[in-house]
Amino acid sequence: MELCSKDRETLRTLAGRYMAYAVSGKNNEKRELWRALNQGHMQKPMIAVDQMPWNELDVDGSLICTVEDPYFRNVEWTLRSEIYKWEHLPADMVLNPYVLLPRPIGNTGYGLGFIKETKATDPTSGVLAQHFVNQFEEPEDVEKIKTPVVTIDREAEAEMIAAARELFSGIAEVKMQGVILHLGIWDSITQWMGVENCYVELMDRPEMMHAIMERLTAATLDEIEQINRLGVYDVNTNMCHCSYTFSDALPGPGCDRDNPTTKDGWAFGLAQLFTSVSPEITAEFEVPYMQRLFPHFGSIYYGCCDRLDIICRMPNIRKISCSPWSDREHFAANLPKEYIMSNKPSPAFLAQSSFDEEAVRRDLRRTIAAAKAHGLRLEMILKDISTVKYKPERLWRWSQIAEEETLSAALS
Repeated sequence: MELCSKDRETLRTLAGRYMAYAVSGKNNEKRELWRALNQGHMQKPMIAVDQMPWNELDVDGSLICTVEDPYFRNVEWTLRSEIYKWEHLPADMVLNPYVLLPRPIGNTGYGLGFIKETKATDPTSGVLAQHFVNQFEEPEDVEKIKTPVVTIDREAEAEMIAAARELFSGIAEVKMQGVILHLGIWDSITQWMGVENCYVELMDRPEMMHAIMERLTAATLDEIEQINRLGVYDVNTNMCHCSYTFSDALPGPGCDRDNPTTKDGWAFGLAQLFTSVSPEITAEFEVPYMQRLFPHFGSIYYGCCDRLDIICRMPNIRKISCSPWSDREHFAANLPKEYIMSNKPSPAFLAQSSFDEEAVRRDLRRTIAAAKAHGLRLEMILKDISTVKYKPERLWRWSQIAEEETLSAALS
């Protein structure tokens, strides 16, 4: 990997700025606050912001990437975006004190792509709405699902590490970013079939839907075995599904950090489709399959379902998502205390014709009060932000308000 002098200087300058923040006292303090939350002795409700409309946020050109090499251009973007967040909307974000390098991991997937029909677009962000074409019209179509093949290019990885260590020498350590598994299998099924078709087939041909889940579960178990043989699971990002995972428990003391396995890290599961089906359907079509997958991981973040009694039947779950559409008081009243309430504040406040700061405060206070009333640990993750109406200062201000409210809650 050869970088021109200009690109080298760009990357070294960005890494220097990044590391100045990453080794700061403020960053260390935030890391320990997340560690406290995750280990059972929360000191304050924690805040994070992720999945942002980056096309609307650049105010001074600082997000424009210039590095020519595609691999290091990706590293450049990570540095630029993390610096931007720290400077404009830090809330309780934490910067790892090293530069992360994506490992050259290959994965063939389940053998199916998504056949999409675009329905709406935006001039800067691209596709806004799309329709998915059904690829499972007959039971025989289940055979389309293949077992993923996971690979890693060791030679390329060695070259990446050597180049990065030389590039960032004297500025930053480098570490490799492995894979984190997305166990929200129904997300894939809905994109292969379309949401309406899934609902129809759950009623009309449940045996076919079970066959799909059985084949996907078996394929994922095989994928997990491959990942563990290769030792490429992630333990260095310290995040799972936009949530920080710092703790003394993971990775455990026996972890080989050069060859981490799924038992050393987090994964996330979800069944968003089942917010509109009966509890019995969730129990039948999600729980038994996840009961076979979740034990292979150190911890699980589980999202987007209010059937807490059903979710709690699945092992290794540590955090459960409380969506913007959830009745947060009911959620808090029914969530067992061993789980962290991972609330998702509504991003709609950022998308309205005007930004109502008092409405944001009321919304945050309502969530904090609900968690406090039931002695719950609480994190609030603002995500899925599709637009800020090209007014990034709205997002910056939301972050400030959230930090004020959570600090106030800690002191009360």
